[in-house]
Amino acid sequence: MLELKKLSMQFGALKSLSELDLTVNKGEIVSVIGPNGAGKTTLFNVVTGIYTPTSGEVLLDGKSIAGKDPADVNRLGIARTFQNVRLFLNMSVIENVMAATYANTKSNIFSSALGLPGARREEKAVRERAEELLNFFGSRLTGYRWEQPAYSLSYANRRRLEIARALATNPKVLLLDEPAAGMNPKETQEITDVIGRLRAEKDLTILVIEHDMHVVEGISDRVIALDHGVKIAEGNFDSVATHPDVVEAYLGKGSADRK
Repeated sequence: MLELKKLSMQFGALKSLSELDLTVNKGEIVSVIGPNGAGKTTLFNVVTGIYTPTSGEVLLDGKSIAGKDPADVNRLGIARTFQNVRLFLNMSVIENVMAATYANTKSNIFSSALGLPGARREEKAVRERAEELLNFFGSRLTGYRWEQPAYSLSYANRRRLEIARALATNPKVLLLDEPAAGMNPKETQEITDVIGRLRAEKDLTILVIEHDMHVVEGISDRVIALDHGVKIAEGNFDSVATHPDVVEAYLGKGSADRK
């Protein structure tokens, strides 16, 4: 579903990604791990069109998307969340999700302002879709919360809302950037369960950046470890977590020998 071939991203003399090969098959959950500065978020930024790669290919379902505008990448089927949550804080919970769908509606500003029948039907459908997506998260984002401003939500619920907004664009591939960051153990287990349900119930292919190894172990079909933009290990969780190069990347030179 998603394939990177010899992907490189260079900023001046700094090579953030170096000839990276990466494949995510349809229906897989693949986690990307690595210490700070490993190139993980740069990888997401290249895939989603924020950066144009210095060289290499990004293929979605076999078609090149490298260098396309982020809005075009999203329309083609890739949605993402961010390491630092990005919501419309003064808009309501349900408005945040509805906002993600308007680019795909047909009514123009005039028909909406005049309340024409077609515009009203679309608005009703958009709200129903938003309600459906929020209901996916259970009591955390339902009922009275729909009309609350996003800034009133807890940190964990803001992360859930950002996922709901990404889902509103009907992606084939969902990129989650540290979805469990800042969560307590109970919230971490809940987000782990949510990621599994996203695949099972929404038929999504998922690429995750995550530092919490409990989450990585709980969700991943495969794990890919990066260090300074280079893939240093790939495989199941146990093989990657104990790989000497991964241990060294996290703990320093010689750590694997002392382990």
